[in-house]
Amino acid sequence: MIVSKSKHNPPSDDAIRTALAPFGVTPSPALCKQVRVYLRILMQWTEKISLTSIREPLEILARHFGESMFAASAVPIERGRLADVGSGAGFPGLPLKLIRPELDVTLIEPNLKKSAFLFEVVRALELADVTVLRNSFGDSRIKPASQAFITSRALDPSEGLLPWANRSLAPGGRVVLWTAKDTAQEICSDVHWNWLEPIPIPQSKQRVLLVGQPL
Repeated sequence: MIVSKSKHNPPSDDAIRTALAPFGVTPSPALCKQVRVYLRILMQWTEKISLTSIREPLEILARHFGESMFAASAVPIERGRLADVGSGAGFPGLPLKLIRPELDVTLIEPNLKKSAFLFEVVRALELADVTVLRNSFGDSRIKPASQAFITSRALDPSEGLLPWANRSLAPGGRVVLWTAKDTAQEICSDVHWNWLEPIPIPQSKQRVLLVGQPL
């Protein structure tokens, strides 16, 4: 894909640290560099395909990178296999991989252009143990009882995500959802799951992290 140069200057390490600080993230210089590369590619590709409606780099850092990385300590997410469903532009799966390199991450994204973007980011960042699957989650090659974490930031759980997650999670595994407070209340009514109290996401009045385990 041929892209034009972004009209925005890349954020400095200090700007990245300031944007991520409210989410409990203190990035190293190496992590700042990775975030900057990812952000540059994201903004270039967004000029051609719809990856994010946000155009300001600092807002992207907070809303996409910060909210994604927040789960690493809030849940917590440390190591093991993680399947990110409906990855889109890679959130939350890729930021979680950046802050927790020990994770073995599978990005599930059925859209051809979005999955091509994910391949490009993984290549540019030279990330190991990251797989991009261009499938819906129901058609993915995820083995039953194999995942320590299943994440989703965009998919409606009513579309069959939770029954699939129930089959795909390893014993003790957890599903982590980024969702609105009202939607969280509806999800928590599912009697087949044990849900923790929703975790407020910093700098958001309406969005929470919802963490659950199948009963």
